Amino acid sequence: MIGEGLITGIGRGTMAAWRELGGITVLTGQVLRALVPPTMDRPELLRNLYRMGNRSLPIIALTAFFVGGIMVVQAGVLVRQLNAAGLVGWGAGYAIFREVGPMLIALMFSGRVGSNNTAELATMTVTEQLDGLRALAIDPIRYLVVPRVLAMTICLICLVILGDIIALYGGALFAMLVLDLEYATLHYSLVDNIGWLDFIHGVVKAGVFGAAIAMSSCYFGVSVRGGAVCVGKAVNAAVVAAAISIVLLDFFLTYLLP
Repeated sequence: MIGEGLITGIGRGTMAAWRELGGITVLTGQVLRALVPPTMDRPELLRNLYRMGNRSLPIIALTAFFVGGIMVVQAGVLVRQLNAAGLVGWGAGYAIFREVGPMLIALMFSGRVGSNNTAELATMTVTEQLDGLRALAIDPIRYLVVPRVLAMTICLICLVILGDIIALYGGALFAMLVLDLEYATLHYSLVDNIGWLDFIHGVVKAGVFGAAIAMSSCYFGVSVRGGAVCVGKAVNAAVVAAAISIVLLDFFLTYLLP
């Protein structure tokens, strides 16, 4: 009986995961169709750009600053053992640009912006505001979803670029304070070993992560059924789905991108 229950639970979980993936894929197709030609509510887009981007800046800046510091502190042990001070800038910059920066900033962005977006759309769904828009011949996808998807994708790209800069300065500061290294050593180590391709690698990841967060948060927001309790469940499901998507996409993008 225990074995049967376990198999049944695994089967239900697998079917639920595929069902959610199919729903996100269908919503993605609807968003892409709405972008050809691009028709959306521009005031809604500008409003979302402000509240998703500008208001996320303090927490993203704080996260990025200490990400740079963590990279340098972690490298400190190796630097002292091998006397490899000239590799600190390269190691920190490579990790910040390609992996740690985009992933951690995306996770913070998902927790703050993605969850809020899901809660807002889910509340509108359970209070039948989306049905009201349809009754007025207004497409909720074009009016609500498309501006949010574009805003979240654009904002995450900009935040990752800015976060990379802040992380580098944070790493330089901690390197001078903790490892007693000169700023010039870090600068030339970074400039001589890190190229534009490493920076673009992280920017591409930021765009993909932003789209994944946007689609998962919007899907769970517009597909919620039930009352206020289901809104909380939708937010939880959206955050979990976004985190899993970020990790999986990071793996595949790291493997595919140069």
